[in-house]
This record gives sequence, C-alpha cells and structure tokens, in this order.
Amino acid sequence: MDQNISDVKTQGRPQNLFPLFAEIVKLPGVGPKTAQLFERAMGGRIKDLIFTPPTGVIDRSNRPTIANAVAGETATFVVTIGSHSVPKNRNRPYRIRVYDNSGEMEVTYFKARSSYMEQQFPEGEKRLISGKIEVFNAQIQMTHPDYVLPLDKVDTMPNIEPLYPLTAGLSQKAAGKAVRAAMSVFSKTTELQEWLDPAFLAQQNWEGFDKALHRLHFPEHAVDIRAESPLRKRLAYDELFAKQLAIALVRESTRRSKGRKLEHEGQYVQDVLNSAPFKPTTAQSRAFEAIKEDMRSPFRMARLLQGDVGAGKTFVAALAAAYAAEARVQTAIMAPTEILARQHADTLSKMLEPAGLTVQAITGRDKGKPREALNAGLSAGYIDVVVGTHALFQETMEFKDLGLVIIDEQHRFGVRDRLRLAEKGAAPDLLVMTATPIPRTLALTSYGDLDVVKLDEKPAGRKPIETRIIPLQRLDDVIDGIGRQIKQGNQVYWVCPLVEDSEVIDLTSVEDRHRQLTAIYGDCVGLLHGRLTGQEKEQMALDFKNGRYRVLVATTVIEVGVDAPNATIIVIEHAERFGLAQLHQLRGRVGRSDKQSSCLLLYKGPLSVNGKARLEIMRESEDGFLIAEKDWELRGSGDLLGAKQSGLPDYKFANLDKHKSLLETAVQDARLLVQSDPALETPRGKAARQMLYLFEQDYGIALMRAG
Repeated sequence: MDQNISDVKTQGRPQNLFPLFAEIVKLPGVGPKTAQLFERAMGGRIKDLIFTPPTGVIDRSNRPTIANAVAGETATFVVTIGSHSVPKNRNRPYRIRVYDNSGEMEVTYFKARSSYMEQQFPEGEKRLISGKIEVFNAQIQMTHPDYVLPLDKVDTMPNIEPLYPLTAGLSQKAAGKAVRAAMSVFSKTTELQEWLDPAFLAQQNWEGFDKALHRLHFPEHAVDIRAESPLRKRLAYDELFAKQLAIALVRESTRRSKGRKLEHEGQYVQDVLNSAPFKPTTAQSRAFEAIKEDMRSPFRMARLLQGDVGAGKTFVAALAAAYAAEARVQTAIMAPTEILARQHADTLSKMLEPAGLTVQAITGRDKGKPREALNAGLSAGYIDVVVGTHALFQETMEFKDLGLVIIDEQHRFGVRDRLRLAEKGAAPDLLVMTATPIPRTLALTSYGDLDVVKLDEKPAGRKPIETRIIPLQRLDDVIDGIGRQIKQGNQVYWVCPLVEDSEVIDLTSVEDRHRQLTAIYGDCVGLLHGRLTGQEKEQMALDFKNGRYRVLVATTVIEVGVDAPNATIIVIEHAERFGLAQLHQLRGRVGRSDKQSSCLLLYKGPLSVNGKARLEIMRESEDGFLIAEKDWELRGSGDLLGAKQSGLPDYKFANLDKHKSLLETAVQDARLLVQSDPALETPRGKAARQMLYLFEQDYGIALMRAG
C-alpha cells in the first residue's frame, strides 16, 4: 500500500454530495449557538441530521370531539375560539375558552402576552389545535398546544410527527424544523443511482434509498420508523453494505498487496519449541502453521488469532516472532496498556531467549536517554522484538526492517487503526490477537478484512475452574473461607466494580473493601486500580505475582495483563453487573496452573431473569466461544465487552440485534461485488462508490486507488 491511509481526506468525494457535508449553520434558523446544541444531540453537519433516525413519533391523527377527549392522550381538534380570560397577575395562567359541537375546554398558557394571544386566538374564528389533553378541576384543558393553525394551513402539521434526540436547550420543534430543512437540501442537491442489485431489491420489495430516507423523516405511520419496517431495513442494509464493501476492498487490497516471502528452515522456532516447558496444543500448532504459510506467501498476511482465555496465544506470537527473526526482520507487538506491554515483554523474553533473540518493552514511561538508547537499538536492528503501547507507532520510532506487526487485544482498535499501524514498515505482515472470543456477527462487522484462526483448546494439565454463585448476604462466610485459603498458601484476586465509595450507586468500592480485608487479613492485601500510575500498577502486579501479597483487591483493570499463575481463587463482587464476556475474562485470571482453581460470583438479589441466566451460563460453561454467543443473545450488541468498544462501528440505521440476517447478506453481496468489479467501474460499482462516500467508508476507495 503506497498511499498513507492517514493522509486520505475527502479528495475524491463527488461534488453532488458536498452540500450534505456542510455545517448545519447553513440551514435556515440555525445560528452558531443552536448549531452547538445540534452537534451534541445529532452531529454538526447536514448529513448528520438526515442520518439520525427518529427515536419515536407523536400520532396527531387522533381527532376526537372535545366530549370524547381522553386525559393523557395527544389529540387534535378543530375548535371555535371563545372568550379570553386575562390574568391580573402574570404568574397566573392565561385562559382561552374554545368549543366544538360536543362541548368546551380551556387552552392555557403561562406568562403569555395578551396581544400575541389575541392574534393567535381571534375570538369567533376557527383554529386547529393539537397537544396533550389534561383534566384540571374537572375541566378538560390543553396547556401550551404544540400547534395552533388557521384552517388554510392545517396541511403544515404532520399527522405522524417524528421525535429526535435532544440536549438541554434544544426543543423538538427546532429539531424537526432543522431535519426537514436538511431533507430539503438532500432532495434538491443529491442525485443518487441505485447501488443495490436490482434482483435483490425486487426480492425484498424495498423502495429506493432516497424514498426510504424521506419516509423515515416524514412517516405515514408509527410503524415506519421501527427497526422491523421495510424502509428501516432498506436503510440498515445500505449502512451495513457500505461498511462491508469498504472491508471487502481492504481485504482485496491486502490480498493483492505484495509482501515478502519469509521462507526459512525455522531453526529459531525449533529452539523455542525445544526449550518450552510444555508441548504445544494441537490448536497452537495449527494456528502457527497457518501463520507461517501466510508469512511464506508473496502476499501480505492479515490474520486474526482468536483465542479463548488461557489458550496460549502469547506462545503462538513468540513462534511467529522467532520465524520473522530468522528472516532477518523485526517484530513489533502493540498492547493496549503499559502493564500488559511490559508483562508481554517479560514473558516473550523467556520464550525467545533460547533462540538468542532480544526483546525490549517501549512505553510512554521511557523518556530521555533510556528512550534514545531504545530507539537507536531499534533503528540499528539490535532489537529483534519490541513490545509497547500505541507509543510504538509514533513518528519518532524507526525500525531497521519491520516485517511483522502483532496487535494484542484488537477489540480496542478498528480497521482504520490496523491500516495506520502497518505503515511503519515495508509491507509488514499483520497478526491481530484477541483473548476475547467474538460472536460471529461482531467478527463479520469488525474483522471482515482478516482471515481467522482459532485457539479453542486449553494447555494440557489445566483443571476446570469451579464456579460458584453466592449471594452477598453470605459475604462473611466468603471472607472466612478466603482466610483459610490464605493460611494454606493460596493467592486470591478480589474484584470490585468501583474505585471509591459512591452515595449514588450502592456498590462496595475497591478502596473500602481493601481497608476491610486489610483489617482482617493483615498487610498481605494489595490494591490495584486504574487511578494508579503505570509504574505503581506494574509494581503491584509484580509483587502479587512474586507472592509479596496473598490477596489482590482490584477493579477490572486486572481483566487484561495481570498474570499470576499461583493465584487459584477469584472473587467477583456484584457479578450481576458484568457482561458474560467480561466475567469470562476475569475468571481467566485463575486456572493458569495444574492446581484446582475457583471463581466465586457474588451477587446482590433480586436477580433479573437475564442476570440469573448470565450467572448460570458462567457456572455451566468455560467455553468462551459459547459464552460470547450467549452474551450477544442476552445483552445485545450495545455493550458486549463491558464497555463501548471503539472497534465496533457506530451504526445509525442498523441495529445488529435486529438486522443480523441483513449483515450476513451484506457480507456476501460486498465480496461478490468486489470480486466481479474490483475497480468499481460498472454502473452498480460507480453507484456504490457514491454510497461509500455518503456513509464515510471511502477509505476503501483510497486503498483501491493505492493498489
């Protein structure tokens, strides 16, 4: 890839799309202050408004007589204006009597000007009014109607009025007006050709993109905005298809991207294997063979190594690095945190030392002369394997010859990040690793450009982890039991959800629990949380690993990177608040030796149906891949890993829980289009280019150009 993906802006965007990417201050009635509110609620460009689906609707088609009006409902009436009751005190309401053939009601305003009220409600004339019905002192009334219209303007009020996301200071009226103005810009300036296959479009009985978008914002029925409606499915499919087409172009670009054949006997690999204290699992051997074949091919490797907790992906990474070193190229391994980077460096040093390879950690903490020395060793080629955080890929970092890039815990990064990171070398091979089993839907969404190999076996001799579900009322029993385990020489993780006490949320903080357990067990209790410095975290993890502490009270910061094989028990408080995937990750901190390990899930009842199901699955299974699928089913796509992941695309129209089947079709559709029209030159291909720019997936086109 000759062109730097990070330099690609919007140079190829079709001119007819320019108005949609304009700032919303271009819309009538939107000034700089209002624009800031819109930016918080929906985004700051015209396109952001039209790509924000309504969150609900108000049905104004309910047109009862006054006598039949129901309190609490929104209703629309044609009424005759009666007398005005002007308050002497401005703090009292201004009342207008209105009536129809069935009865009368009051329209009420607060802090209203008489002149304005008389203009809006001229006595004896008819008006259409729409708003929420209330009953006050046995009198039907409507306070501050949403619409008051003369009969010749009733067409300006929609029967079904869409509602949009708001922020403080932004009203539904202003939001609706701005979206309608944005849609007017779309209708006048955008000429889009159909990018979907005609046969597929006919089979689905979908309207065109522009018609579907128009009806979303001008719905004819409340059903129109729902995820299951045909028009919403059409828009969701377009969004999924755009993402998948960009990924398919990346995949194609990578596959035809010339790499370097790294063909060698693998003596370094053999040295690592001979000195390993264990025999690799079949899954590890299979994974390394697939990686080796990729590295030996003339094309660049782009592979995802997906391992279950404790399946030994670091050892596979070590074999890949050894193979790269024998080909006289360097390996860079990027980890998401300093503590994990330094632990990886320590582990890999021991694994690669028998092959005579040099491993160094470089993180943001390394500054001044030590950093300069590391940089010099890297650029001169004295360092074979470097492990670091994102600091590795700063401009100041120079490699002699980077041939293999390994990214660990890839769910923290997206496709664009992968492309940027791989630019540090001359067409380096790319291996992405995650210890988080990924549901198939999420894998297609975020990793469709990568070939996948799984580690689905645990190393021999590992015993199943015994998982128990215990109510928090039995906390004293748990504390006593842990005390007995400490006396027997066992080590314990104790996980809490918060860093400090909160009056708002009734959860025990990590600091409070640390104080309590220290008072009971003595100074053998350590404390680890995200507010410590990188050096403090690393020292605490090291002290725990070396046995200085018997109990480590921690937040979920231990989920990735704290490795203490002698720890045999993990206690997780308020387990009902965690997702399955995160509970599985935390449980994986124990069971890393041949000793029997236990996981105690403490919960505060009463449990919801989903909460109970999650904990039961944890008790019944240690299969991370099964757990990931169950987590998807129970929790949905919004927060699979316990926190919103930047690697998961932020969809506007698509809902991965409800549009999963559309995603499968979009993947196949995108790959077929790229195979049959790799340059997107056919009429459908050219239309699809516009779609990529419209959905801001044009980095796929940039790669296609870079060739």
